[in-house]
Amino acid sequence: MSSPRRILEDAQLVVVKIGSTLLTGRKGLNHASLKRLCRQIASIHALGKSVLVVSSGAIAEGSFRLGFKKRPKTIHDLQASAAVGQIGLTAEYQRLLHMEKIQTALILLTHEDLKDRLRYLNARQTIQSLLARNVVPVVNENDTISTEEIQFGDNDTLAARVASLVQADVLVLLTNQPGFLEADPSIDPSAKLVSEAFALDDSLERMAGGSSGELGRGGMITKLKAARFAAHSGCHTVIADGRHPRTLVDILKGQDVGTLLKANIRPLVARKQWIAGQLNVAGSLVVDQGAEAALKNNGVSLLAVGISGVDGEFSRGSLVSIVSTEGQRVAQGFTNYDSAEIRQIQGQSSDEIAGKLGYINEPEIIHRDNMALVAH
Repeated sequence: MSSPRRILEDAQLVVVKIGSTLLTGRKGLNHASLKRLCRQIASIHALGKSVLVVSSGAIAEGSFRLGFKKRPKTIHDLQASAAVGQIGLTAEYQRLLHMEKIQTALILLTHEDLKDRLRYLNARQTIQSLLARNVVPVVNENDTISTEEIQFGDNDTLAARVASLVQADVLVLLTNQPGFLEADPSIDPSAKLVSEAFALDDSLERMAGGSSGELGRGGMITKLKAARFAAHSGCHTVIADGRHPRTLVDILKGQDVGTLLKANIRPLVARKQWIAGQLNVAGSLVVDQGAEAALKNNGVSLLAVGISGVDGEFSRGSLVSIVSTEGQRVAQGFTNYDSAEIRQIQGQSSDEIAGKLGYINEPEIIHRDNMALVAH
């Protein structure tokens, strides 16, 4: 019988969140720690895995550069610190990963970027394009413009949402703790490490409690919430101590490191269940009999050539129904084109899209991964 940690060895897309305690000190960035972590990122990258980093540390670095004695309290000073710190943080990632012959890129997000469907799609396609070119994207909250209304609140939440965005296999939350403990170690020094559990296990919330410091904001309760959010996308989470020189490598080689919080469902199944459960569709696409049969029996993407009609007005990224010529619902999914574009290219082959529109977003109108069959 294979080890439960085999799922980590098999992971192809990994999101690594690095907490501020690992990256910063009294004088801004901890360069030695960041160098050690970048070497590990390069090592798992060399294993053929795609890696995306969610990094803290910008405000701490900016505060040091601007001469603040401690973390600022006003929103404007925090945003100014973030603006300055992002340059230093990104430059250091770029320098260290370049030494490992790896390109990097900076992605800044707000909650609104992932709430708005079109911006969500644009962010996902940009990141996917970078990963396809073996670039390691470094993601952070866009603290220079975000306010309380559009903040993620902490980078654990951001990392979980990014993991869902890119449909990652594993989310690794690196901290200064050995993993998820049965109790707050500041209260109970003998608290035992939870080696493995299901992310949605109800008993975990009682163990996490309402702790403070590293175990408060950005602490175990937020890490548990992040793991649960990721689990709904079929993504497993590992919480581990990032201070050791081989933590990342050992995790992705299936070693018993930190806490593995497992998802109960495979990513694609989870996504399709979520799509099938959405109720508010923006319009519908009528498909011919050949396309209907292919969707039902072969699990293929929906191409323009199989579309015979468009009902309603909707934008790119909208959720639409797919119906038969008799009006029976077949499936629903997120479209790569708006209603006006589809009307121009319906019935056409994919290689004719660019000629009709002057550009091409995707060869499919709805990709099979973004579509789910629905019960009649």
